[in-house]
Amino acid sequence: MSESFDCAKCSESLYGRKYIQTDSGPYCVPCYDNTFANTCAECQQLIGHDSRELFYEDRHFHEGCFRCCRCQRSLADEPFTCQDSELLCNDCYCSAFSSQCSACGETVMPGSRKLEYGGQTWHEHCFLCSGCKQPLGSRSFVPDKGAHYCVPCYENKFAPRCARCSKTLTQGGVTYRDQPWHRECLVCTGCQTPLAGQQFTSRDEDPYCVACFGELFAPKCSSCKRPIVGLGGGKYVSFEDRHWHHNCFSCARCSTSLVGQGFVPDGDQVLCQGCSQAGP
Repeated sequence: MSESFDCAKCSESLYGRKYIQTDSGPYCVPCYDNTFANTCAECQQLIGHDSRELFYEDRHFHEGCFRCCRCQRSLADEPFTCQDSELLCNDCYCSAFSSQCSACGETVMPGSRKLEYGGQTWHEHCFLCSGCKQPLGSRSFVPDKGAHYCVPCYENKFAPRCARCSKTLTQGGVTYRDQPWHRECLVCTGCQTPLAGQQFTSRDEDPYCVACFGELFAPKCSSCKRPIVGLGGGKYVSFEDRHWHHNCFSCARCSTSLVGQGFVPDGDQVLCQGCSQAGP
């Protein structure tokens, strides 16, 4: 009498039937699938022993059920992304969740290097200086009416230039004759002393410190022989070709101030009327 050869689950004879051997015994195909097969997370049907099964994040899928939830493209051999438990091919993910480069209009792929500014996004290689066209990367830049400039290009294009050396003024500076100057460029034409913050004047558009201007151009007081610069409200008296500081215009004999008074010239001197009438 022959030995029985039955399914370990339903006990039906396996003679002449397809079966699957396991550690716990042989199983007919229906019993094997019902006992050991996983349920497809998409169609909720059993994944038979002869089906290609795909596994992702504790979920099992038939090969044909593992597809993009939007375009239904098979993801079996394609890169994909999971968004809120939904599987998306890269194209659908980029279309739905990725931004477009403001320069080239192409999608900025997830994981790629990008730059964001002012609500816009760029590929790293597309974010260029509007002047030199070089990538800005992590360099400092200056936005201007929708354009972006590296600092050297912005200064070259927009920063004011010194009236003396023609180089850009990046900070500070002073104004002279309605033009910008570097502080270190505004110096006395005579002695080269810096004039920023100092009292100075000019001649033929050239700036001079008070001392140089007086020495070079100012009339000399006929009494003390020092320059009469007339700066800061200084007053002086002129008579014929001679000039005096106010405090120097006095009688050569009695030293009485002659400012606003009558006087009498006596050679190189001036005398008050009283000293003039008194004689030599």
